[in-house]
Amino acid sequence: MTHQNHTPFSLYIHIPFCASICGYCDFNTYTAQQLGGGVSQESFHKLLIRELELVSRALDAPTVSTVFIGGGTPTLIGSDSLTQILRGIENNFSLSPEVEITTEANPDSVDAQMLAELREGGFNRMSFGMQSASPSVLATLQRTHTAGASRQAALWAREAGFEHVNLDLIYGTPGETDSDVRDSVNVCIDAGVDHVAAYSLIVEPGTAMARAVNQGLLPPPDDDECADRHNIIDTMLASAGFNWYEVSNWAKPGGQSSHNKAYWTSANWWGVGPGAHSHVDGRRWVNHKHPATYAKAMENGEALHVDTEELTSEQIHVEKVMLALRTRAGLPVGELDTQELERAREFALQGVIDPVEFADGVVRVTDSERLLADRVIRELLG
Repeated sequence: MTHQNHTPFSLYIHIPFCASICGYCDFNTYTAQQLGGGVSQESFHKLLIRELELVSRALDAPTVSTVFIGGGTPTLIGSDSLTQILRGIENNFSLSPEVEITTEANPDSVDAQMLAELREGGFNRMSFGMQSASPSVLATLQRTHTAGASRQAALWAREAGFEHVNLDLIYGTPGETDSDVRDSVNVCIDAGVDHVAAYSLIVEPGTAMARAVNQGLLPPPDDDECADRHNIIDTMLASAGFNWYEVSNWAKPGGQSSHNKAYWTSANWWGVGPGAHSHVDGRRWVNHKHPATYAKAMENGEALHVDTEELTSEQIHVEKVMLALRTRAGLPVGELDTQELERAREFALQGVIDPVEFADGVVRVTDSERLLADRVIRELLG
């Protein structure tokens, strides 16, 4: 495979390990007990570096603009292994001078020394899975960290020299109150982070939480309550100098995630590791899901991916519209066909799409309507 050498190009690295599986999580993650034979946390970074070498040979040396190491809990493999992965990237790719290099972490999987080592190793952005400041909400989500751990982790990251720090929130958890949400946002603000991502709880099929909801042990999230809490979060963050740039993401000036924006603008990215998804020049694929299967394929020199899809021009168009209209930047009017343009004009007359920006050639859902962006997208696409 070749790839036209243009930016942005992103790398996603998947670390599939977790100390325990949270009740709401359906990500491709495994505890040590679930791994079985054929793979170990201690040497797993070597497999990822080998895949990076394969990727660099498959592509025409694209310049990497962003690196995101996610999971799972990447920090479970330690700062040395994470830094070795970063060296593997540097040895096989050119990096943009402004490259953004992020790793995720659970608040209880780091300490001040590890964060200092990660910063010294070349990481320049941290993302912590805070979810909530409420002990009862954390218990319902089956998170392992204490209520104060997220603030402490963020402060340690700032002290280590990370200018860019994100805290993830989840709202709409059964039993959560508006006060819990306000407390969580205040922790984010007090911790001095420059980015907050807040997602409405989704009860995913097959999770422990889904079983509890199906058995009547927990009520499902309430859509109206979730909308109210999104508005609470938005109002508080706006007052603290954060601007929304995607329905679920807010940042202070200079704090926007370049990696996130690469996804939302349908840029090219290669996913490394088990279950990682890739998108390069209109082609999509996913790696073997289980770490042991992935490792065996690597050892045998077999293909690492299991599903490949060539996107049609219609699919590319639909995805571009769907992603762009969830962002504050919006979509150029020229991306719409004649019928879509007419529907957009009607939305602009109704005030659902910003009429001033529409007149200037940009289709953007107004701030007050952005929680309805998915409905607007469906109707716009017809």
